[in-house]
Amino acid sequence: MSKVLVISTSLRAKSNSDILTGRLIAGATDAGHEVEHISLKGKKLGFCTGCLACQKTQKCVLKDDANIIAEKALRADTLVFVTPIYYYETSGQMKTLLDRLNPLYPSDYQFRNVYMMSVAAEDEPHVPDRAVSGLGGWIECFEKASFAGSLFCGGINDPGEAAVRKDAQERTYDFGLSLL
Repeated sequence: MSKVLVISTSLRAKSNSDILTGRLIAGATDAGHEVEHISLKGKKLGFCTGCLACQKTQKCVLKDDANIIAEKALRADTLVFVTPIYYYETSGQMKTLLDRLNPLYPSDYQFRNVYMMSVAAEDEPHVPDRAVSGLGGWIECFEKASFAGSLFCGGINDPGEAAVRKDAQERTYDFGLSLL
């Protein structure tokens, strides 16, 4: 099976994203995948300065946790980004990480399938559209990779609420089972 890297971008304590990520990982593991999980909680991520040195060296000049995450993403077969929806977009820290993964662009990256799971208080079907589009723009820069799917869990707001939302837990587990 695949080496799956799950990157959780919520910084909230007892986040609903983290609760559901646990179910996603359980599903992916039960499907036979080798899963590694990285949370951005406690990580130091500076902003990309646009120097483009990474396009020659495949390393970022900034020395922080983004370099470690990029190295793990380079060697994964499948990437799964988990984000809360803030103002109908990904979390700011997810966008910062995507920018900082720029050293992967000229590299011989292994990932082919990229997924996104998002969580929001709003529950209308259009809520994740801009977040999916933003990640899609990043994926388009990697010609060997493609957007493989998305799961949106809406109507979940209060910290820890996902722990009692069996419907969302079941959908997230099934999403994990379906990863390629």
